[in-house]
Amino acid sequence: MMTIGIEGQRLYRKKKHGMDMVALELIKNLQKIDKENDYVIFVKPDEDNTCIPAAANFRIVELTSKFGYPGWEQIALPKAAKKEGCDILHCTSNTGPLFSKVPLIITLHDIIYMESVSILKKDGTWYQKLGNMYRRYFVPPVIKKSEKIITVSEYERKRIKHFFGLNDEQLVAIYNGVGEHFKKVTDKEILKSIRNTYKLPDNFFFFLGNTDPKKNTKGVLKAFSDFNKLYPNKYKLVMLDFEESQLQRMLSEVGATDIRNLIHLTGYVKNTDLPAIISQCKIFLYPSLRESFGIPILEGMACGAPVITSNTASMPEVAGDNNAALIIDPFKPEEITAAMKTIIEDKELVATLVDKGTLRAKDFSWKNMALNVLNIYSEVYNNISK
Repeated sequence: MMTIGIEGQRLYRKKKHGMDMVALELIKNLQKIDKENDYVIFVKPDEDNTCIPAAANFRIVELTSKFGYPGWEQIALPKAAKKEGCDILHCTSNTGPLFSKVPLIITLHDIIYMESVSILKKDGTWYQKLGNMYRRYFVPPVIKKSEKIITVSEYERKRIKHFFGLNDEQLVAIYNGVGEHFKKVTDKEILKSIRNTYKLPDNFFFFLGNTDPKKNTKGVLKAFSDFNKLYPNKYKLVMLDFEESQLQRMLSEVGATDIRNLIHLTGYVKNTDLPAIISQCKIFLYPSLRESFGIPILEGMACGAPVITSNTASMPEVAGDNNAALIIDPFKPEEITAAMKTIIEDKELVATLVDKGTLRAKDFSWKNMALNVLNIYSEVYNNISK
């Protein structure tokens, strides 16, 4: 029997994103499939302290630090993992403690921060830039000390392998999944409730992005502005978790301030509400510049929306090769515009995208991800116990 520590520092925060949701799904599915081993989940205290279900073999340990994120990860976490008797410590969010006395497994979702972290670059917030600088300093030595490195796609596995000179034994790709609640919502009362809650317009495209330059928000705004010239004021663009000042700046930078009245900002959207929003959109936009996986692609497909995504990084790998999404060059806004126009005008294509997308999404599950990660835990434990 193993005692497995899992780093989930941000899981108690209310506004969870990408890596947080992956870690949470991992924990929830391990609870379903593993009743034998003991687990210790290390979190930072915050308001959403009921998001991890109770389970007999799972304990939650809340850790604090006076030195912010670096102190929590580099000092409090390894100390607590040792104290709790962990045989393995799995760090789930791209970094880990440099001086852990407990054998490490680290999930590297991506190594974008190793590719470009200049604090002089115009795009990206200071928080994002400083976070990237922190990772750039700590990740290379942490990788050398890790027993196993997990990443989330073959694309990213090859990049990590090449960048750090790792062998195939050290590094494994385990696909993410798509939540079971992501499916086409047809209940009229639910749809109406979500429309009212987020004040959704009637005909809209849904863009899931943020201020990170890789999300290509400016490219989407430029593309939508050009699309609106073809179909003046017929469709709106719904964006979540954006502040007005951020939007105004980006619209100004792409010369599209005239479409502000066509953009609807929802604010933060609970993950459980996303399916009902996606189910009502005409197009699901995910033309990111760089992704290690791209879970939203599958979420859009699972909810029956025609998806536009990119021909770069891992996104073609996730979208599949059966024409389940429209694939474009995200560096060319005119291709995004053309794809929008194609979907609006070609109902037969939309039906094909919806059917094939729904099938593609079924190829990915969090249960399979958790089973594969559990196999890694057993492999590492057996190796260190020899």
